[in-house]
Amino acid sequence: MTSSLKGKKIVLGVSGGIACYKAVELLRLLVKEGARVFVVMSRNAKKFVTPLTFEALSRNPVYHKVFDSADSASMEHIRAAEAADLLVVAPATAGTLGKMAHGLTDDALSTLFVAFRGPVLVAPAMNDGMYDNPAVRANIETMQSRGIGFIDPEVGSLACGVVGLGRLAEPEKILAAVRDRLARAWDLAGRQFLITAGPTREFLDPVRYISNPSSGKMGYAVAEAARDRGAQVTLISGPTPLKPPPGMRVFACKTAQEMRTLVLDHLASTEILVMTAAVGDFAPEQVQKEKIKKQGDEPIQIRLLPTPDILREVAKSKTGQFVVGFAAETENLVESAREKLLKKDLDMIVANDVSAPGIGFQSDTNQVTFLDRSGTVEQLPLLSKREIAHRLLDRIAAKLSSNPQTGS
Repeated sequence: MTSSLKGKKIVLGVSGGIACYKAVELLRLLVKEGARVFVVMSRNAKKFVTPLTFEALSRNPVYHKVFDSADSASMEHIRAAEAADLLVVAPATAGTLGKMAHGLTDDALSTLFVAFRGPVLVAPAMNDGMYDNPAVRANIETMQSRGIGFIDPEVGSLACGVVGLGRLAEPEKILAAVRDRLARAWDLAGRQFLITAGPTREFLDPVRYISNPSSGKMGYAVAEAARDRGAQVTLISGPTPLKPPPGMRVFACKTAQEMRTLVLDHLASTEILVMTAAVGDFAPEQVQKEKIKKQGDEPIQIRLLPTPDILREVAKSKTGQFVVGFAAETENLVESAREKLLKKDLDMIVANDVSAPGIGFQSDTNQVTFLDRSGTVEQLPLLSKREIAHRLLDRIAAKLSSNPQTGS
């Protein structure tokens, strides 16, 4: 995805680490692309690169003091925050990540971040041991859960003399991420999304149930990505340990029947339905009121009946909604997914082989194939579920743009 940065207002946040020298090159690239860049520095960043360097390249004043600067009385951190299309923090040290995750404000950079209301990209850089510290990882996860994008560090020579994971991504890679983020920003503004996530449970008795290993991570990633791109999101979630994402309506359910009711109740007010949930196919004919007792070595028989086919009912009830299904398969991936796409009258389907090790259920990564009604088959490489979510939304946004009546 390419996008001109001409006229875009970008705040470049620089925190104190040896990788500051790469921030100088990143600034040069952003300016070369036509962006208006305003640099804000943490207290320690000035020990590595002077504000004058960034001021000369950006041709704008550099914000590096909360007090005692010429523009302190005009609340310059608020003014810069309100004016920018994107905040990029590169490099972001472990200390800066901690402040950002917990809303601490003790220098110019942390103060501006708390005031900022637009999209944020963060490029960490630090010692490999620090990057792997559980507290740092928790801070990153907290920020990701709030919709903040991360540009992962790379393996390379670090300032401490070792080779490890923690080297700041190259400026060209950060520039590409900036282009992508700005191209995606608010392209789904005002669109009404209904997203299902997680597994369903069908109870045998008060303490036992039939379910599947779905974690809900894929559905939550799609919901958060749609929210970050300006959509109004309703998330229907089966049982999962994931925290309800902020900035959207969330409805919890357990059984396939409960999920069906919620989906059909909200379908009329929906433009785009994305069914990532792993809905169980079978439920016991009867739910025992008391715990089923073990009778020695005697087997028990449980009669299972099909659960409601939510997508099939959606196909009968929809009034122009754009509908995306997910297919978790163990064989004949593309053929099985294409059959489901046509049989259930879907606009798109996302298929993945859940028998492949290391991807799919419970994992943070996946390898999927997109299929649509035009016959397009697009196999993606192994990616994070967050990136798959954005790529799916890229395809949906393109479909909606080419056919304005779709989803309306």
